[in-house]
Amino acid sequence: MNDGVKQEARQITFCDGEFLIKTLESEEELRQAYHLRHRVFAEKLKWVPERKDQLESDVYDAWSTSIGLFSNHRLLGMVRMTPAPFPFMLESEFSGCLVGSHHVRKELDTAEITRLAVDPAIADRGLSARLMRTIFKAMYHWTLANDIRYTYLVVESRLLRVVQRIGWPCHAIGAPVALPPADVLSVGALLDLDEFRSAAAAERPEMLEWLISTEPATANIAARA
Repeated sequence: MNDGVKQEARQITFCDGEFLIKTLESEEELRQAYHLRHRVFAEKLKWVPERKDQLESDVYDAWSTSIGLFSNHRLLGMVRMTPAPFPFMLESEFSGCLVGSHHVRKELDTAEITRLAVDPAIADRGLSARLMRTIFKAMYHWTLANDIRYTYLVVESRLLRVVQRIGWPCHAIGAPVALPPADVLSVGALLDLDEFRSAAAAERPEMLEWLISTEPATANIAARA
């Protein structure tokens, strides 16, 4: 880091069981990500307008890093990480979630989580929950690689409770608000990863051990994924 500008984000690649988790780089990987985002955020949640090409992308992609979870060459889930000092969606599209006096951190130890998605065609709730946990594992390893302590996210208020129940101390920074055009009740939250590590070590050491452990993405596993 020099002159207050963040260096290019470090990439991650690892396996967790049959899943390959990696920073998205190729045109095909990104096309799959934009299509998954369209299915979730345009078709299902109605957060953004549907597009004829069924690919959902925005200006934040230019300075963000997307991470994907693959199985059998199919993208099953993803998350997008935007590091400070670049603009956050929380400061514009999601500014309605900034209820009260909270001041958005823009130090270099801070990032925003957006476009967190699991394939909506997956009907198995157990598998969906496992995929969500693994996406958080991907997010966690990206934060470790890039010296991030604080992460912002805006989620449905129901999903925030789910995230908190599985052991992530995400603190709401405002009351739930109905964000247009979908008018879904959403809430902004801040996660302090140092707080998370301390709480997990004391209360859920097995979770922290799983979170830290990874398998190398060997050529054979990558070919299967």
